[in-house]
Amino acid sequence: MARTADRSRSRQASGDATDEQPLAGYRGKRNFAITPEPPPARAAGGTDLSYVIQKHWASRLHYDFRLELDGVLLSWAVPKGPCLDPAEKRMAVHVEDHPVDYGVFEGDIPKGQYGAGRVIVWDRGTWEPVGDPRTGMRDGKLVFRLQGAKLRGLWELVRIGKPGERQDSWMLFKKRDAWARPLADYDVLAALPDRVPAPKPVRTPAEEAKAAQGAAAAAPPSASASASQAASAKAQAPARTPGKAPTVRSRLPATLSPQLATLASSLPDGTRWLLEPKWDGYRLLARCQSNRVRLFTRNGHDWTDRLRPIAEAVKSLALNGAWLDGEIVVLSPSGAPDFNRLQNAIDNRRSEEIVYFIFDLPFHDGCDLRAMPTIERRGRLRALLEGRGEHKVRFSQDFDAPADQMLQAACAMQLEGLIAKRADAPYVSRRSDTWLKLKCSQRQEFVVVGFHDRQGAAGEVGSLVLATREGDQWRHAGSVGTGWDSPQGRAMHAALSRIRTAAPPLDPGQVTPGRWSRRGPDAPQWVRPEMVVEVSFAEWTPEGRVRHATFKGVRGDKAAAEVVRESSAALPGAPTVKVTNPTRVVDPSTGVTKQVLVRYYESVAESMLPHLAARPVSLVRAPEGITGPLFFQKHPESRMPGLTELDPALWPGHGPLLAVDSLPALLAAAQMNVVEFHTWNSTVAHIDQPDRVIFDLDPGEGVTWPALREAALLVREMLSLLGLQCWLKTSGGKGLHVVVHLVPQHAYPVVKAFSQAVVQHLAATIPQRFVAKSGEANRVGRIFVDYLRNGHGQTTAAAFSVRARAGLGVSMPVSWDQLPDLKSGAHWTVQTARDQLSFQRQDPWETYWSSPQHIDEAMATLGVSTRGMIRR
Repeated sequence: MARTADRSRSRQASGDATDEQPLAGYRGKRNFAITPEPPPARAAGGTDLSYVIQKHWASRLHYDFRLELDGVLLSWAVPKGPCLDPAEKRMAVHVEDHPVDYGVFEGDIPKGQYGAGRVIVWDRGTWEPVGDPRTGMRDGKLVFRLQGAKLRGLWELVRIGKPGERQDSWMLFKKRDAWARPLADYDVLAALPDRVPAPKPVRTPAEEAKAAQGAAAAAPPSASASASQAASAKAQAPARTPGKAPTVRSRLPATLSPQLATLASSLPDGTRWLLEPKWDGYRLLARCQSNRVRLFTRNGHDWTDRLRPIAEAVKSLALNGAWLDGEIVVLSPSGAPDFNRLQNAIDNRRSEEIVYFIFDLPFHDGCDLRAMPTIERRGRLRALLEGRGEHKVRFSQDFDAPADQMLQAACAMQLEGLIAKRADAPYVSRRSDTWLKLKCSQRQEFVVVGFHDRQGAAGEVGSLVLATREGDQWRHAGSVGTGWDSPQGRAMHAALSRIRTAAPPLDPGQVTPGRWSRRGPDAPQWVRPEMVVEVSFAEWTPEGRVRHATFKGVRGDKAAAEVVRESSAALPGAPTVKVTNPTRVVDPSTGVTKQVLVRYYESVAESMLPHLAARPVSLVRAPEGITGPLFFQKHPESRMPGLTELDPALWPGHGPLLAVDSLPALLAAAQMNVVEFHTWNSTVAHIDQPDRVIFDLDPGEGVTWPALREAALLVREMLSLLGLQCWLKTSGGKGLHVVVHLVPQHAYPVVKAFSQAVVQHLAATIPQRFVAKSGEANRVGRIFVDYLRNGHGQTTAAAFSVRARAGLGVSMPVSWDQLPDLKSGAHWTVQTARDQLSFQRQDPWETYWSSPQHIDEAMATLGVSTRGMIRR
């Protein structure tokens, strides 16, 4: 932060004795030779007052709410955390002042130290007091505005304790304004439980150049540019209070990462949004300084020479110390953007056809305007562009009309959709929820990983094999075979032929023996994942493939590593499903309501959906709570909107199976009183060939929990001796699940026989611990390792599924290092599981997805015979 001497003199005049005095309490509680917390130090004053909330797992989880004032952080411990509902008053205990540097502290406070436990930054930003904050602190009533990543708008802290009480008790609550939300509709703690990234300060041109050199030296030559830009794209400009139209003198940065929009299906209510057309083109930023204009793509590639007419048109605006943000398009005769025409214009150097629509002004006249509200930045931009008469550079108009009407009109005009921008929001160099994109149809970028020749037309592409990035793997996303003409087909064939590769670059689990054989008629020609194309399509299939796809063009402005499957994000203040009967009690033993259950599934969707995607699912429904009748459903006996009905041919003689493969489907199921989600061991793409084997450790009567933990380690050791890596999760009930990721190669009978052989060997080797026969009488004092879960049509509770048992335990993936700390198979519940995801530093199953394994050698070691079994 910028600091001023005036603020320092103001503090001295107010009677502060020394810099150390306000932090004496902080110092007295900590040993700074042991704790990593910052030592006490007063900070100089600044133009902006920082605000931070830290999520703190000490003896109990709580939230530390901190406001900067007079060089320290005023601090309150809020046990239940903040709430956007004005009707919800949250206890806040005023504690010792903290150093301003504490606002960036994250890490582990060692055992034995005050506040021992893990700390993350849950929210950060700036605050603006309403009235004199020192008077407010003295009188016990502090009103203020927050501008954070999660909390915004007007808030109040009110002292409720009496003078002289040991605990200085206050209440924190939201004031009624556009940011207020009923708790029944939106719980910000459940919806946004994780840390926020630290803001990155604007660097000088010299600093930018030095950083770019360092990134280039560290990254592989082919990846250096994209790596540098990816790091830069995470930067967030320092936030300042909206409504004050701040302008900050600043050196013009050498590079600027653009703000990106989040895909959404609707707009949250209660805030003004500006609606612009979603231009079907390439993002372009213009840097104007000292009568020189440079043009950059969203990834930082310099396209000035390729777009010389645009550069000259921008130069004619005579701007200095400015960054412009917009989109280049080519308009069809009807006036609608035409992506193919744009691509041809760029490839053939016919840039005179290109028009630059400018929609934002992050910097102007040597001032950083990013903290200024959108509506004010655009007002300045409009004033700069209107009346200039420049045809090639235009202002991107916005419209003040209902979003549904505007979207309908945009689709009728054959536009791609709309961009909605919150009128009072700052400009941030990252993807944010203050810019939303609403599309007329499904459309996104894909990476080409293979192609087929067009039949009867040598040297021309007939279809493209598509993929998206998932972790460190490429996931097959289907194919597209229409949308280009013969010249384009020949051009793509020539480009792709130069990057051919022998091996498919896809996730190994998707390339099985016999599939896409090099000698078969359907064999693609594999290529390195470098070419990015844009495709429109009707829908995603349960297998994660695009249906009815149409090619739109090659994206020369986007890096392959950025291409992931897009999905509508859960937006702050925009509940994705309205919960009916939200107060209905699901579990009388805890008082957990349907509202809590649905919001839990909403909060874990990102982690849970990969475990559900493209798998047949069975559901346990509890319409009257878990103490009432439970219904086990695997076919669509009753209509459940949002869930996918799979092809009946997948299981001949049975009704269609169901799949839960999207956030709307997951929430629709929870809204229909589904408590448990159980999945098959195979996906739709390989329905008869499991891609995992599960060992369910089910303790009999008299088995202690330490004995069960030891049993899990013994199972792991045996699998390791067989050359197999395995992963661990709690069952959410009494036991543990040990899981092996397989290449989908063998049929169910083979995999089941293998799992049975493992269990029989355990029971024969350590009969005092294990038993291979089911039934209560057989396992008294012993553990039945249930291999029956590996049969065709059998299911197991999915990772992150709640269990319909008292306490509502959750099946949680864990690392083997966590096993000694587990207290039961229901160590985490619906009330604590999501916070565990915030607590852990990395996914304990991170390597699972990229580690499918063969079991042939293990079966040979165990002497498993597959004679007479189906083997594919």
